[in-house]
Amino acid sequence: MKKSLLLSILSLFFIQCISVKQKVKASKNTNIQTTETAKPKLVVGIVVDQMRYDYLTRFQSKYSDGGFMRMLKNGYNCKNNHYNYIPTYTGPGHASVYTGTTPENHGIIANDWYDKFEKKEVYCASDASQSSVGVEGQWAGKMSPHRMQTTTVTDQLRLDTQQRGKVIGIAIKDRGAILPAGHSANGAYWFYGKDKGNWITSTYYTNELPTWVKEFNAADEAEKYMTTWNTLYDINTYVESDTDLSKYEGTFKGKANATFPYDLKSLQEENGGFDILKATAYGNNLTTDFAIAAIKGENLGQDNDTDFLAVSYSSTDYVGHRFGVNSKEIQDTYLRLDQDIERLFATLDAEVGKGNYTIFLTADHAAVHVPSFLQDQKIPAGYFDSKPLKDHLKSFLNTMYGSENLIENISSGQVFLNYEEIKRLKLSTTAIENALQQELLSYDKISKVYTRTAFLNSEFTHGIAASLQRGFNQKRSGDVCFVLDIATIPYSRTGSTHGSGFNYDTHVPLLFYGNGIQKGETLQRTEITDIAPTISALLEISFPNASTGNPIESALKN
Repeated sequence: MKKSLLLSILSLFFIQCISVKQKVKASKNTNIQTTETAKPKLVVGIVVDQMRYDYLTRFQSKYSDGGFMRMLKNGYNCKNNHYNYIPTYTGPGHASVYTGTTPENHGIIANDWYDKFEKKEVYCASDASQSSVGVEGQWAGKMSPHRMQTTTVTDQLRLDTQQRGKVIGIAIKDRGAILPAGHSANGAYWFYGKDKGNWITSTYYTNELPTWVKEFNAADEAEKYMTTWNTLYDINTYVESDTDLSKYEGTFKGKANATFPYDLKSLQEENGGFDILKATAYGNNLTTDFAIAAIKGENLGQDNDTDFLAVSYSSTDYVGHRFGVNSKEIQDTYLRLDQDIERLFATLDAEVGKGNYTIFLTADHAAVHVPSFLQDQKIPAGYFDSKPLKDHLKSFLNTMYGSENLIENISSGQVFLNYEEIKRLKLSTTAIENALQQELLSYDKISKVYTRTAFLNSEFTHGIAASLQRGFNQKRSGDVCFVLDIATIPYSRTGSTHGSGFNYDTHVPLLFYGNGIQKGETLQRTEITDIAPTISALLEISFPNASTGNPIESALKN
């Protein structure tokens, strides 16, 4: 009896001690919650433009403990994460990450595409009804997300919190800031380097830059990076990359070859002013500076409504396109990005509090090895000259049907037919599609061809056909879609590119870290469309309205 009474008293004592300890911990900073059961005060979505999955493993020995490795060791790593549609470009990639669906539904079918109703090329984020804010009389701010036809996880957060939860999008590329931020964002900002190297926005969001953005621009932050770009560490230790002087790399105007160091100040005038920073590791440094300014300037994560910061690192794409995926320039860019992510973590720890935020990190696409390099390694690869194709197909259709006007446009691996001409000649659209399919299959370096009729009448469940179909938007896409041979690109013989549905373009990182995230990893296939429903489930909000992905349950704590 006495033992039972003593145990009861001790139990009550320990419970009171724990309760007092929690209250004391909370009272130290009333703005920072420490309980892991609460929803995150801030979600940070990081998209690294053109990041291949193997950049995590290839450069791992040189990463610090506080950047990528912090996420790898203490977060959840989806090691077999892929894009599940074609084309793998920046615009569709960012839209798909945040909408949880593919171009079939969200409508961003490429960065630029032929609008068969307007009869012209359109850009995924352009909006002539808007004006630039932060730069006078320029097209650079005439942007909005109006071409994206579905909601994003950021939109759903705004709706769920009655617009109390803030959403901010940041990227050097306008589309990398605008599409993730969604339709209802408080702000989206991107870099304009042709003037003073300022961050700008659009009247879609505001008519005047916030004070913190004005102060950032006034401090001429971009100017401090107009210096010499040399390797972070001894270049001789960069054994994970090709030689510095390589025939597979492009370079800047005014520089004879692609070798370190790069005197950016001397190259500035010939390379678009401050825009030269975009294609260096310093573009990511500048993006991190601005993201940190946003966290502080917008007071993100400082109340009970979850906020969302969408950050896209664009410079990795510019560097990859110019120098290639096997260059010392790309390695140095990722080693420096690792330090940027560590800086971002330090800011979040200080401003929001450990355990109070959630981060995911992924990419909008990956990239192919330079085909000329692959050829020298005796690996099948090649280049495709798209210019003669249109003339060839016009001539073919003229021979068959007596008209050279049956094709309106060929772009992004799609052929757009001229419906008015088909109607005038009383021809069958299906018959023309089938004829083009057979002709394209006989064309050198084209491996697969699918028609609009096939996509409308059949459901493909796997392989390239299924990826093409998920990227096919009935209203916006063309009438015949074709796929090039593996590792064959319509690009220069230096530098890397992307766009296909093959593993080198689809396999990208997906890391989760922080509040509500389980520590671990999986080799089960996950897809890019799973990110938005996973974050929605974590936040207990509605999924984006056209989401087709599934929450990654194993990444979430019970």
